[in-house]
Amino acid sequence: MRFMDGNSAASGQRHHKLGLVKWVSPARCAEEIYCQSGTGRRLLCFCVSALLLLSSCAVGPNYKRPAVVVPTDFRGAEGAAQQASFADLPWWEVFKDPCLQQLIGTALANNYDLRVAVTRVEQARQIALQARAQYFPFLTYSVGSGYGKNEFTGTVAPNGGQERGSFLGLTSVAWQADVWGRLRRLNEAARGQYLATEQARRGVMLSLVSEVAEDYFQLLDLELQLDIAKRTTESFTQTLSLFTQRLEGGVSSALDTSRAEAALATSASSIPELERQIAIQENAISVLLGDNPNPIPHTATLLEQIVPPQIPAGLPSQLLERRPDILQAEQQLRSANAQVGVATANFFPQFGLTSFFGRGSSPLSLLSSGQATIWSIAGNVVGPIYEGGLLRAQKRQAVDFWEQSKLQYQQSAQLAFQDVSNALIAREKFESIRAEQARAVHAYQESVKLALLRYTAGKASYFEVLEAQLQLYPAENSLAVTELNRRVVIVQLYMALGGGWNLTDPQWMGPQRGVQSTPAPQHSGVDDPYLK
Repeated sequence: MRFMDGNSAASGQRHHKLGLVKWVSPARCAEEIYCQSGTGRRLLCFCVSALLLLSSCAVGPNYKRPAVVVPTDFRGAEGAAQQASFADLPWWEVFKDPCLQQLIGTALANNYDLRVAVTRVEQARQIALQARAQYFPFLTYSVGSGYGKNEFTGTVAPNGGQERGSFLGLTSVAWQADVWGRLRRLNEAARGQYLATEQARRGVMLSLVSEVAEDYFQLLDLELQLDIAKRTTESFTQTLSLFTQRLEGGVSSALDTSRAEAALATSASSIPELERQIAIQENAISVLLGDNPNPIPHTATLLEQIVPPQIPAGLPSQLLERRPDILQAEQQLRSANAQVGVATANFFPQFGLTSFFGRGSSPLSLLSSGQATIWSIAGNVVGPIYEGGLLRAQKRQAVDFWEQSKLQYQQSAQLAFQDVSNALIAREKFESIRAEQARAVHAYQESVKLALLRYTAGKASYFEVLEAQLQLYPAENSLAVTELNRRVVIVQLYMALGGGWNLTDPQWMGPQRGVQSTPAPQHSGVDDPYLK
């Protein structure tokens, strides 16, 4: 059965020639147009083909990774460059202290910064899904009813002053054809931001592992310094006791005991200060664990922490695919590149299709009749004519932002090369510093022993004993700080190389909590089927 707008055969023939039919459903609409005439069929095929052809292209530049000057090798690296990298190891094979492994696992599960980063990722994902939703038709409904004079469902509609009821129920469909690729570029930009926040989250995970390890090593270093301070205080106590005995025996003067007592008090005052720093360090670690300030139970010492003898740095070009901050900068560049396409597409007209179908009647008694049926199908084209330079300025802004993002990406890569080089050089120099400081400490220890023997035998003054002890204390502290730096630089190098780049999210939690024990290669992006 065919629905026509006229009441006569002539009217029906006119509408038949115009090809106007009542829309019932997409399938019925296509059937009606197809049955009208060969001209209608050709017109339909032409329109569909044109839309498909135009929709296959997207204006604006396609993304291409900008050139980065990559060094052939890291400055400070040992030997020739090789594929193997320290970053290939999972963090639990780098930090083998069981207590530290437990602390890192707890931090990855409970740290608030990481949990905030996860929520940012989910927000960006929902924004990307919002952009993707514009691909599809929007289907809405509206229902209204009212009763009054010269009105229709609450709006003014003269009807000759009659009081009667009214009803309107519609289902509407609106769809915008992505002819110039504007929606695709919007989707590409949103996806880039989503993947950037995902890389930022992985960067937070790597930073968290490194920060917990550094704070743990600093805690052990403070305890080592505390042990040195207690041993030094005990040494000064014995010296003061010796000087006091000789003073009581009339062999020495009160000057000896006064100097020894001052040295003892100075050394003893450092003990509560170090205890204060230890408590503060434990509080900092507790916060990283997502817990309130508490003591950090542990049994290991700083000198028990293993320092790897050889650390392969890998190839500099690998950083572009492994460092989370570089990958984040690249995804932001992808998003900025897509925004240029969006700004370009705004210069072109936008094509849309709208239709609705429903029933409306006033009075209500005619609602069930065929005259109450309402339908429409329409197309529209909207494009700019004069915007006062608005679109041109938006395009230039998008291009400038792309240029900014490109420079930030190139800078991120350059800073990454610097971080690795700094860590490699620092590691080499700390080894040399430690060797000399260890020799100095050994020499000072011998000098203290000899000075005490000479003083006891009456061949040396008190000054030689105090001087030797006063030189030994800072030398031992300096060696302790260097031992800390030797371990901290390993943490910094692991982070600079993008350590754990091949770990899945479950594997990041550790060998006991991860799904697999062997790291699997990871892509630079996130494979989310909802965003394809």
